[in-house]
Amino acid sequence: MGGGGQLTEPAEQVNGRAGGVYTWQEVQSHCSRSDQWLVIDRKVYNITQWAKRHPGGIRVISHYAGEDATEAFTAFHPDLKCVQKFLKPLLIGELAATEPSQDRNKSATIIQDFHTLRAKVESEGLFRARPSFFCFHLGHILLLEALAWLIIWVWGTSWTLTLLSAFLLATSQLQAGWLQHDFGHLSVFKKSSWNHVLHKFTIGHLKGASANWWNHRHYQHHAKPNVFSKDPDVNMLHLFSFFILSLCIPLCYSTYFFLVGPPLLIPIYFHIQIMRSMISRHDWVDLACSLSHYLRYLCCSVPLYGLLGSMLLISFVRVLESHCFVWVTQMNHLPMNIDHEKHQDWLSMQLHATCNIKQSPFNDWFSGHLNFQIEHQ
Repeated sequence: MGGGGQLTEPAEQVNGRAGGVYTWQEVQSHCSRSDQWLVIDRKVYNITQWAKRHPGGIRVISHYAGEDATEAFTAFHPDLKCVQKFLKPLLIGELAATEPSQDRNKSATIIQDFHTLRAKVESEGLFRARPSFFCFHLGHILLLEALAWLIIWVWGTSWTLTLLSAFLLATSQLQAGWLQHDFGHLSVFKKSSWNHVLHKFTIGHLKGASANWWNHRHYQHHAKPNVFSKDPDVNMLHLFSFFILSLCIPLCYSTYFFLVGPPLLIPIYFHIQIMRSMISRHDWVDLACSLSHYLRYLCCSVPLYGLLGSMLLISFVRVLESHCFVWVTQMNHLPMNIDHEKHQDWLSMQLHATCNIKQSPFNDWFSGHLNFQIEHQ
């Protein structure tokens, strides 16, 4: 476990748990990789060893070392009673009575207003999803893919029909990406296990990616959106950092956007990351789901296009999907502030990093409702 700070009062056992009393200065001093504390509801926890076993990954929880993590803890855990049992062995004390509930630049007024708003939204049932909606969403994804293959199986592999089929497949892949996003957030079914199973099916079998890779990456994004070194979406290789080349001349910028960055994000950068992640972590379940996707694709395409033609077709589909993915995910984040850690309260941090896009039936469908990015965050 990490080293302890100076106690403002001697530590003692109270009702069977640690009874240390700490100041924010002491908590904030425990923010290194080998020594991590955080605060939830004024209780101080030593997460140094637990961070390595954290189901959401070591990085997402480590991003809150030395901070108050109450809002993040509530947002990331739909079943708070279940995860409370993991906190008990980590408890080392609480904040001193003279210490505020929030640290650094976090606004007590904003935090309280956000708690009030969240309680109201929960009481009105706005967090309750309708599984039937997501079943229809899954159905239309399968229908789009089936239609894409049916067109070329029945009417042939002319250039026109191949292009039409590629657009349908790319659309199906894009929509599957939005659906797996909802399952990955455990926001569809009440039982987390159901969400996990459907998430692995959607992102693995339907898309050929990895659920665990997505979780470890995407949860960091939500924990610290648009924060350098903490949000993977703004911490990628310079080749794929959209905002860097926005400073260049228009010709360079347009060349980057249409020929380099977005077209290669999914088929090259993400694909390499996913494969490396599954193999290095020995994530054989995700690897099997991913391979099942490509096996199914080859069974459908090789009889029509041969192996080389199949590889070219799926590459083209990935490029189309990647363009659309970048348009949606970057338009509601990159226009906003991107900076180093400012230790803002949860609501302020999310609002400064996101924006909404105009609502319309097409935008709602095309973006998987991520045009409501503020509400999503």
